[in-house]
Amino acid sequence: MKKIIELITEEFEKAFEEKGYDQSLAKVVVSNRPDLCEYQCNGAMAGAKIYHKAPIMIANDIVEALADNKMFEKIEAINPGFINFDINKDFLADYINNLAQDDKLGVKQQNKTIIVDYGGANVAKPLHVGHLRSAVIGEAIKRLKKFMGNETIGDVHLGDWGLQMGLIITELKCRKPDLPYYDESFDGEYPSEAPFTISELEEIYPCANGKAKEDEAFKEEAHEATRKLQEGYKPYRALWQHIMNVSLEDLKKNYDRLNTHFELWKGESDANPYIEDLINDLVNKGLAYESEGALVVDIKEDTDKKELPPCIVRKSDGAALYATSDLGTIIEREKLYSPDQYIYITDKRQELHFTQVFRVARKAAFVGEDTDMKFIGFGTVNGSDNKALKTRDGGVYRLEYLINDVNEAVYGKMIENKAMEGEEAQKIAEIIGLAALRYGDLSNQASKDYIFDIDKFASFEGNTGPYILYTIVRIKSIIDKYVESGKTTDGVSIKNVENESATKLMLELSKVNSVIENAADELAPHKLCQYIYELSNVFNTFYHNTKILAEEDEDKQKTYIALLLFTKKVLETCIDILGFSAPDRM
Repeated sequence: MKKIIELITEEFEKAFEEKGYDQSLAKVVVSNRPDLCEYQCNGAMAGAKIYHKAPIMIANDIVEALADNKMFEKIEAINPGFINFDINKDFLADYINNLAQDDKLGVKQQNKTIIVDYGGANVAKPLHVGHLRSAVIGEAIKRLKKFMGNETIGDVHLGDWGLQMGLIITELKCRKPDLPYYDESFDGEYPSEAPFTISELEEIYPCANGKAKEDEAFKEEAHEATRKLQEGYKPYRALWQHIMNVSLEDLKKNYDRLNTHFELWKGESDANPYIEDLINDLVNKGLAYESEGALVVDIKEDTDKKELPPCIVRKSDGAALYATSDLGTIIEREKLYSPDQYIYITDKRQELHFTQVFRVARKAAFVGEDTDMKFIGFGTVNGSDNKALKTRDGGVYRLEYLINDVNEAVYGKMIENKAMEGEEAQKIAEIIGLAALRYGDLSNQASKDYIFDIDKFASFEGNTGPYILYTIVRIKSIIDKYVESGKTTDGVSIKNVENESATKLMLELSKVNSVIENAADELAPHKLCQYIYELSNVFNTFYHNTKILAEEDEDKQKTYIALLLFTKKVLETCIDILGFSAPDRM
């Protein structure tokens, strides 16, 4: 289904052509002065230079050509050459009705396979506030792309193969040396139960990491354990599997609380079987060469404005790096899925890393020339001091505690407003809390840092998740009362009812397909947040200015109810894309 701006533009293109002007001048935009008009076309201004004609003369020509066009209610040329116009309200109502019948809200559908890499958590460690943005932004982008009709595959891409594994194995040996994994003469079956809990595991790693910084012998033993693990040493592989099982259970629980879900739970270890061959391939293609003992690939291009260092694919001691692992992962993904697009979401400080990885992948033909590779680098979540968010005692803010704090803040607001209390209130507070958390993050442009303000995010007023939910709940309540009065919503449709607030609501609703397509194309969930906030504001103005349930004109009332139903559909669709839902009451 075409966007309303496209339908309008087509009429302007015909008019420009009819009057002997180039169609490219017929660009139509939403007016930045809604008090004067709904839309405008400024093509006459640019045309003046081309046709050596006063812009107002060109504008008058176009207005003359469109004077009898039934799509427009009012159209006029304004000095020095602007074309201001409003669209016909019957045409607008018909367009909205057609949108309302479409499950995809008029959004053009695609058919691509897209890998979204947006987890990046390390096993054996709890999720903390630093994992929030990748999870929230990645899930929203995946859902955006899926709504566009694509096959989207989200991969958590765990950090499960580096030195942290060797550190854990070595520290566990110090604590429990009698375990069979450290008995070289043991030849039986290893236990099916892990020799540690998630709580123990979360304490073991930081302890081991601290030791390695002070004890060189411990550090060397950890490196050796890592090497043996990666070479397939059976006892350490068994321990590694325990670490994975215990960690994954905890990670899934916390990602579920964020409503973040992955189709793939792969990690760096899955790339390991591809690394030797990819390095040989880089050497055989003449791309990799030795530099100071390491193996590197040049990535510089003639268009670079600054010098970029080569990508190291093997260290001087023979060890692989993150870049090698990411290249191995790409090779596996090409083999299994042949994606049309890759989207990576990580801290913006990794931009150089992904520039290197993408360029090596292209130079080595690991991906096709047409494969699109995108990196989204996000900013940090800061406290009121504008520094990375910490706990009150300065420690790392665990994600589960952050979620709990937001839920408690929302529950407090509900008690304060005397909305409800008890078990039901707690459950609803979790629904609203998720909206507060996700919307609070997603409403900010991904690349920018932002201040995490729980009181602001949990507020039921202003540009917040709870405000959006409150708007949806208000709509549900009105529709319920309408039905309870003995009337039905079946067959209601939108018509021109000469109501200024209703017209503004229709105009805002008409943008939905354009907004979703733009947010998906630009990988920008914050644009969807901005839209539903503006739509909520326009709806609430309509609600305050219009007697809906008390309207005596039945046809008008049906239009109002149809508008409510479609506004609800648009808002619920958008928040589902953003990864949260609305309760039935608040």
